[in-house]
Amino acid sequence: MPYQPILGTLGYILSPDKKKVLLIHRNSRPEDEHLGKYNGLGGKIESQEDIIESMKREIYEEAGIICSKMALRGTISWPGFGKNGEDWFGFIFLITQFEGVPFTKNPEGTLEWIDIDKFLNLKIPMWEGDKYFIPLLLTHLEQQFHGVMPYKNGKPVSWTVSWL
Repeated sequence: MPYQPILGTLGYILSPDKKKVLLIHRNSRPEDEHLGKYNGLGGKIESQEDIIESMKREIYEEAGIICSKMALRGTISWPGFGKNGEDWFGFIFLITQFEGVPFTKNPEGTLEWIDIDKFLNLKIPMWEGDKYFIPLLLTHLEQQFHGVMPYKNGKPVSWTVSWL
C-alpha cells in the first residue's frame, strides 16, 4: 500500500530572551487524543498552501502572533500515529522571532511559556515519542534532522534519524 500521510506542521516558539518555549497544554476537549499533553502549535497543511504559509497560518490562528523569523528544523514521518492508525508526516519548525502578544488560550487549551530546560528535559506531560526529537530542535542548528517514528497503539515502536 502506498504511503499517503496526512501532512502537517509543528512549531515551537521561543521567547524573545530564548529562555522559554510557548506550548499548548491540550486541556479543553475531553475527547481530544492529545488531552493533558503539552505540544507545539500546528496542524494540517491546506491544499493551496506551502509548508511555510501553513506554519505561519497555524501559529496565527492558534496563538494570535505573526512569525517573523523561523527555520525548518526537520521532518518526521509518523506511520500509524493518528487516532485510527493514520500516517502523519510533519514539518518541524523553530520560531525565533514573532510580532504581537500570544493568546493565553484557544479552543484546544491553554498556551503556556515553559522554561526551556523543563521543555528539553521533558519535565511536562508530552507524547512519549517527543523525547527523541525535542532535543534536536536546539542542537546542530546548521543541519536539519529527518526522522521516522512508527507508532502502534499510541506508542512509538522505533526511531531512526538522518541529518542533512
